[in-house]
Amino acid sequence: MTSVKAYAAQAADQPLAPYTFDRREPGVDDVEIKILFCGVCHSDIHTARNEWGGTVYPSVPGHEIVGKVTRVGSNVTKFKEGDTVGVGCFVDSCMHCSNCEQDLEQYCENGHTQTYNSLSQDKQYTTLGGYSSHIVVTQHFVLSVSDKLPLEKVAPLLCAGITTYSPLRHWGVKAGDKVAVVGLGGLGHMAVKLAASMGAEVTMLSRSPKKEKDANELGAHHFALTTNPDTMKELANSFNFIIDTVSAPHDYNEYLALLNTDGVMVLLGAPPEPTPVGAFPFIMGRRSLVGSLVGGIKETQEMLDYCAEHNITSDVEVINIDQINEAYERTLAGDVHYRFVIDMATL
Repeated sequence: MTSVKAYAAQAADQPLAPYTFDRREPGVDDVEIKILFCGVCHSDIHTARNEWGGTVYPSVPGHEIVGKVTRVGSNVTKFKEGDTVGVGCFVDSCMHCSNCEQDLEQYCENGHTQTYNSLSQDKQYTTLGGYSSHIVVTQHFVLSVSDKLPLEKVAPLLCAGITTYSPLRHWGVKAGDKVAVVGLGGLGHMAVKLAASMGAEVTMLSRSPKKEKDANELGAHHFALTTNPDTMKELANSFNFIIDTVSAPHDYNEYLALLNTDGVMVLLGAPPEPTPVGAFPFIMGRRSLVGSLVGGIKETQEMLDYCAEHNITSDVEVINIDQINEAYERTLAGDVHYRFVIDMATL
């Protein structure tokens, strides 16, 4: 076992604080990684504060990880000491169900193992995440990261990047498609960048006029205020795709009306309460309301390579680890453009 430093939540109502625990020694198929940067996802806050239920304490969040390989097991062929690598939202799966065999490990029928607060496949321990100095992961779930891009800006691609890339690819967004993005945050800003890079005509839908300047700088071609009833009427039947990144309660029905025939609205945010929808927006326009959860390992690697080729990264604010509790509060207040990333050298 190797002793590692970390920051952990000891209870739902307590701030994160320094914590030390033991990582397993690398097995024959494992890669040990010294973590350089770890992004701060809203899911980290939900878990640390037990807002989704089921948090096992002490809890070490973090699933947007980049670092350097320090050791590899004897069967590891994909990586060597010194390689730059990444780890995303999950670190294991059954590897034999129909979804795993189709490189859809995120939909493992037997339950994938998330990077933190998740039972290992052998049910022997609960995972601890990237707010730590090192992590040990089986090689299949480790990703190659290009050194072409600033690593602190690459880290959020492991969640925010793949969460938006996967549905754009799966539903075949292409040049000339009209894509609307709802919500300009960690996910939304990546959706704008990626959809624009694929040649889509991108419209930012927002309740805040303050977001227009940023949306334009990120690559959006249009900006529309959803608080303006006349604007919403004008946009009816306008879009091939809507990427909804909002996790706060909101009315899906008003956005469904903006889809054209055969249009698809993709839910990436997860509001805490169910949202009622009527049947007629679907029936009258053959529209679809769908959801998407990150991507498999093969697709995540594809996304990282795509972003390296097209010079796409997240907009980040780098923080020291002792600023994590302040960063949580600022994230909740929407005071981040658009992802906090921890410099793990400060641990």
